[in-house]
Amino acid sequence: MQLKPINQQVVSVVGASSGIGRETALQFPRRGAKVVVSARRESGLKSLVEEIGSFGSEATSIVADVQEFEQVNAIADKTVETFGRLDTWVHAPAVGLFATFDKTTPAESKHVINVNLVGQAYGAMAALPHLKREGRGASIHISSMEGRRSLPYQSAYSTAKHGIEGFVEAMRVELQHDKWPISLTSIKPAVINTPFWNNSLTKLGVKAAGITPYYDPKLVADAVPYAAEHSTRDLLVGDAAKTLDLLQRISPGLPDSLLLLIGFDLQHSSEPKSETHQITFISLFLLWLITMVVY
Repeated sequence: MQLKPINQQVVSVVGASSGIGRETALQFPRRGAKVVVSARRESGLKSLVEEIGSFGSEATSIVADVQEFEQVNAIADKTVETFGRLDTWVHAPAVGLFATFDKTTPAESKHVINVNLVGQAYGAMAALPHLKREGRGASIHISSMEGRRSLPYQSAYSTAKHGIEGFVEAMRVELQHDKWPISLTSIKPAVINTPFWNNSLTKLGVKAAGITPYYDPKLVADAVPYAAEHSTRDLLVGDAAKTLDLLQRISPGLPDSLLLLIGFDLQHSSEPKSETHQITFISLFLLWLITMVVY
């Protein structure tokens, strides 16, 4: 499948006001693409458009809530109205909830799934007609390593990320069946150092934390333009994501053991950082050695 070079593309980045979305929105214009950026709140979008303009690139913004299909559809429509077409759609918004399953209310679970899963599906629905009209293109979905392996305290989030894999896989085969040269990519990062952790709802009694190590969002932002130029099914970002994925494929009992050892304490931000980092790396290293010896 031949996709356009980045410098010939019009790209829409949803969830661009901070974190992975913002870093991604900056990567495309640096490589010559025209960009439409969107987020639920206007704060952050104005400065982002100005920064993109400083590269000599064209950009515009639109405020939209991904829980509302009409607003998501408006992003795609504005992209085409402004620049004449849509070549790549990048969907990044995410919200977190840290609580055991039995302490998660129906309303909380619904909100997390609406933003993280339904919003992603709305994005694909909005982008697909325009990608078909162009005759080729890419729809890139920022998922998570939790799309492969669920974590404790994150049942709703993990459900949503598994759901992304479900609709993306189905849609990919449907497009292949109908001979559409449209690439669908699921990007599955490990723990990324973004405002996600500060903004997430927690019932743990303390601010939630990711299971270390934390990776720079620029790693994900570098992976996205690659997927926009090269038809790629999945991209795992961060060695921790790749290791967890391998363990899950070999034997789900291995990540079970790892998560029982470190998966609860490390998601409480009150744990001493020096100790938690040491436990994490030792545990991953030992389990990796086990897999290499046994298999």
